[in-house]
This record gives sequence, structure tokens and C-alpha cells, in this order.
Amino acid sequence: MNESPALAAPFTDQDIEAIALGMVECRLPKERWTHGAHWAAALWLLRYRPEIAEPQAMGAAIRAYNESVGGVNDDTSGYHETITIASLRAARAELARHGYDTPLSQILAVLLVGDLGKSDWPIAYWRRETLFSVAARRGWVAPDLGELPF
Repeated sequence: MNESPALAAPFTDQDIEAIALGMVECRLPKERWTHGAHWAAALWLLRYRPEIAEPQAMGAAIRAYNESVGGVNDDTSGYHETITIASLRAARAELARHGYDTPLSQILAVLLVGDLGKSDWPIAYWRRETLFSVAARRGWVAPDLGELPF
């Protein structure tokens, strides 16, 4: 998940759909589950499958995907509820800002060159020890450094 925005390959709308469906259907190769792919899946699911983009359903989908590629969802790795909810809020705000007619590839390209394109973006809003606590991984923990702008 540490890809730099400058190194992120451009995504087509077809790429974005394939990533989202590949994650949900547990067939996306693990090496394709990059920081950009996380955003691609969030944007596509929010627009086309909003029932999956609800926190509980998204959590189940991500946990299943992680396990399908040999990952573990425990107190130190795998699914992270606070980051997922914050990311969904950010992706939803980006979709609203750009409008429904804007291709997802354009929205994703703008998102990836901004602050959200850095995999450590949540550190601006949470202390590391808060963000990486078991409580934050298992449930929503509000930011302790500043309000989310979305």
C-alpha cells in the first residue's frame, strides 16, 4: 500500500471496475491490491454497489478478500475499521465534489495526486498509537489530532 502518487499507473474506468469486482469476488491478485486499488474499489463500490460500500458489508468483503490471498485479520494486521470508514467518507466526498457524470478514472487520478494519495494520510488526523490501536482496528475511533474535512 505504499505506492507513491507519482509512481501510480493511471487507471481506466475498466481497470477500476475490475479491481472492485476482483476484491469483492476474492479473485484480485494480492499484488494488485495497492493504495490506488483501495481507492478505486471504494469509488466504484460507492457509485455502483452502495450496499457493499456500507461499513459492515465493506468490512466483511475486505476480511474475506484478505483471507483469500493468505492474509490474517487480527489485532495487528488485515482489516482496519477506522481507516475503512474514514476512507469511505473521503471517497464519498470526492464523488460528490466531482459529480456523477465524471468518469471514475478522472476522480481517482485527482485523488491520488492529493493528500489522500499518500498511504499515510490518516496520520494527519490520528496519533499513530491511536490509529494503530486494537480499538481503532476493530471499531470506529474518532480522530484525535483534528476533524476530518469530509
